[in-house]
Amino acid sequence: MTTMNISLPDEMKAFVETQMTEEGYASTSEYLRMLIREAQKRKAKDELDAMLLEGLKGPMTELTKDDWKDIEREVLESLAGENIRP
Repeated sequence: MTTMNISLPDEMKAFVETQMTEEGYASTSEYLRMLIREAQKRKAKDELDAMLLEGLKGPMTELTKDDWKDIEREVLESLAGENIRP
């Protein structure tokens, strides 16, 4: 893990420290990592939403049994990677 130094105005530093304490984080680093993970998830969701909207604007096609099998396989592989059972 690498280290990153940031500069914050006193008000922001106090806010981060208060949030860290109120939300039960052991350190400001842990709190900031959580904020970054949330931002990454929002960005991924926004990108997925954009792709879905793009797909809706495209020509309609009929899903075949093979398409459904491919989707099912991908979902099961994804769940297996997260150690979640269907």
